[in-house]
Amino acid sequence: MTRVLTAGRKEPLSGDIRSVVVFLHGYGANGADLMGLADPLSEHLPDTLFLAPDAPESIPGMPMGLQWFPIPWIDGSSEEESERGMMAAVDDLNAFLDAVMVDEDVLPEQVVLFGFSQGTMMALHVAPRREDEVAGIVAFSGRLLSPELLKDEALCKPPVLLVHGDQDDVVPVQSLPEAAEALQNAGFTDVYAHIMKGTAHGIAPDGLSVALAFMRDKLGL
Repeated sequence: MTRVLTAGRKEPLSGDIRSVVVFLHGYGANGADLMGLADPLSEHLPDTLFLAPDAPESIPGMPMGLQWFPIPWIDGSSEEESERGMMAAVDDLNAFLDAVMVDEDVLPEQVVLFGFSQGTMMALHVAPRREDEVAGIVAFSGRLLSPELLKDEALCKPPVLLVHGDQDDVVPVQSLPEAAEALQNAGFTDVYAHIMKGTAHGIAPDGLSVALAFMRDKLGL
């Protein structure tokens, strides 16, 4: 039984939906955390609808924080609980994306997944396992989970942009080359990377500029 994800929404400046960017927030945040990026991006993507779903689970002891799945080394959950939570969240996100395609009358190649931290983990796991390829994945400050399974489980190989701060003390910057190598070993040919100098666990202006250029290119704008 999938859970319906509630999502913040910013309509396209032009009034016409020709593409959709889905923001996937990090652990302990919510959809509104990334929705602020829609303002600077929408000036350059005027026909783009921005959606920012809230992750489906609350975090014990963190009333305002949400998670896509438990993280054992942060919350003391078991590996089994984490795995079970992630699989449920994968189903939720797939159902959300399916509904977006229908409700907004867009094709997969008009959709970009834009993840941060745990949201990046979700984007990199979900998008390659969908039958229809999205326009691209923007992956900030996250990791590729279960890289050893990707080659066998990937149904499509969308373009991927990996972005990471070199001062990240939450998710080590080494996660970027590890993800890039695993993606390439799995046959992904359209993989880009950008290191944000002097940046911790966040999104710096240079990273956002690179992400914008990537999205415009992959959406054909």
